[in-house]
Amino acid sequence: MEDTIFSKIIRREVPAQIVYEDEHTLAFLDAHPINPGHTLVVPKKAVRNIFDVDPETFSLTLESVRKVAKALQEALSADGINIHINNEAPAGQAVFHLHIHVIPRYVSDGFKHWQGRTYSSGESEKIADKIRQAFA
Repeated sequence: MEDTIFSKIIRREVPAQIVYEDEHTLAFLDAHPINPGHTLVVPKKAVRNIFDVDPETFSLTLESVRKVAKALQEALSADGINIHINNEAPAGQAVFHLHIHVIPRYVSDGFKHWQGRTYSSGESEKIADKIRQAFA
């Protein structure tokens, strides 16, 4: 796997505002936050994204996400928390080391969510069949 900015932060070669660390994960403030306190949680193990991560590393990372979310809610009086992962470039992943965004949210922050669409007649059945086949 390529050496990334997050690998360099983990090795302390690049400065970051680290807010949490354990044996398996590191959490630090996003350099371009949606809201103040927007934190990235990364596994110390080098994995590209959700498609490459092993179950144990993902589980440990998600537990750190839970801890960070609780800390952000308490420390920043957040009204809510968004948890977000971008996987591969078309989905917005810019750094190819798994990272999970933990974003404090407020009733009046103005951050908008994406808009959904409606399935055409019969489309949802076809899509669901394709997904079910992928599990087979």
